[in-house]
Amino acid sequence: MNDEMSANPAPDSAALEKDAPFEQVVARLEQVVAQLEEGDLPLERSLSIYEEGVGLYRLGTRRLDDAEERVEALLADGLTAQTRPLDEKEHGTS
Repeated sequence: MNDEMSANPAPDSAALEKDAPFEQVVARLEQVVAQLEEGDLPLERSLSIYEEGVGLYRLGTRRLDDAEERVEALLADGLTAQTRPLDEKEHGTS
């Protein structure tokens, strides 16, 4: 029974991937990374958590891409501002 529990991802993961706000996706991804960084999990559990993390990363990226498309659509409706990639140095020193 213990092996079965350790091989399955967190039960809220599937619901989280479908409906959670972006901030919750990021928070769960941070938890996944922390668990993996501890390095004390069995191989199968580590792989399961890693798979969850990849899914969360992809979901977060899709959400960011969707948000960018919405901004671009708003800008195309007559605003003159342009988007550009955020410079890491600008972001870190604000």
